Amino acid sequence: MKNLCDKYARKLVEQGLAAPGEPLVAGLDAELVWNREDPRTEELAKVFDGLSINSLVFSKPAEPYATIIDFLASRYPDVIQPEDTETRTFLHDIPVSHEFSAEAIIANLKKRKSVIIPGEGVVSYGTVSPEQGFVFYSSTAFACFVLFFSEYMIAARAGDIDAEYQAAFEKVVNLLPAPRTDLPVLANAPLNDEDDILAAISAAGRATVEYGLVDSFFGNISWRENDIIYISQTASSLDELEGCIDPCPMDGGSTHGITASSELSAHEGVYRRSDVRCILHGHPKFSVIMSMDCDKVDCENRGQCHVKCNEARTVEGVPIVPGEVGTGPTGLSNTLPPALVESGSAIVHGHGLFTSGATDFNDAFKALLETENRCREYYFKRIKELTLT
Repeated sequence: MKNLCDKYARKLVEQGLAAPGEPLVAGLDAELVWNREDPRTEELAKVFDGLSINSLVFSKPAEPYATIIDFLASRYPDVIQPEDTETRTFLHDIPVSHEFSAEAIIANLKKRKSVIIPGEGVVSYGTVSPEQGFVFYSSTAFACFVLFFSEYMIAARAGDIDAEYQAAFEKVVNLLPAPRTDLPVLANAPLNDEDDILAAISAAGRATVEYGLVDSFFGNISWRENDIIYISQTASSLDELEGCIDPCPMDGGSTHGITASSELSAHEGVYRRSDVRCILHGHPKFSVIMSMDCDKVDCENRGQCHVKCNEARTVEGVPIVPGEVGTGPTGLSNTLPPALVESGSAIVHGHGLFTSGATDFNDAFKALLETENRCREYYFKRIKELTLT
């Protein structure tokens, strides 16, 4: 358990979610262990007495997340309600506590997956492994980032940016890391056998996480070889895919689809419509932010955009589609394939970006990175236009 606590404390730092020396990660096995010593562990340990959990994650976020989260907590002192898909799926909303105490933390974590304590940090938990706490912490940071920039765009469009928001926005923008433009060296086609395919998928997954094109490690990735789709398993870590890739025959003649990504049907829909070789899906932040930007305030589907948007919307030429996981009328298996086949890239509203590669993961990854960079550039271009009018 100590090794797991150390691992996810390290991942928080590696992914820029927490500063070195900040994360406190606890795991309960035969006894309660922490990744490091800290006076606050005495109070945090009491949380295990009030909840049926086996792990806890606590840390002050790294910048720019710290400024973003504390600013949103000042605007929404009781609960923050982002509208991205990660929040809808995992968090629902994010409570805010103004007291660092086991009692307050327990009360909030009985209802939600994480809680923000302004000036102190974010607390999340796991019932099986510290990995869950890492995911909920990361999703909280991601959701707050998306909400912060989305609401600033809305305020700019309305001409209603107050001095506090302006100051916070300028600080955050100055703290953003520069966009990456370099590309990883990934395996070139052809891939000669199954071992080469699995290695190529794993390498592309690691690169997607390393470049920050995901939320925690979420996303999925696949390769088509004849009539077999090799796809990452559901809930697998894109940076640790070894042993977590399923070969799924397109004729359904295997049970591997049970553990495969929940978006297997969407991937298969693309492969049945085109000759692309691979698909890469990540959750790059500005692609998600721009997918949610819409000035049609009187739309009858407002609030249901993620499943009912009927507008033909694009950002920088990339189509934006609604869709939820699954095969129903509003499922990604129906909404995503036509757009991805036509354009090679498609953004699912509030969710993330899908790209395909005609040859191998090099072109799919290039499209993922370049689309995110264009969405980021376009966001600030629009902000400039809106604030100068």
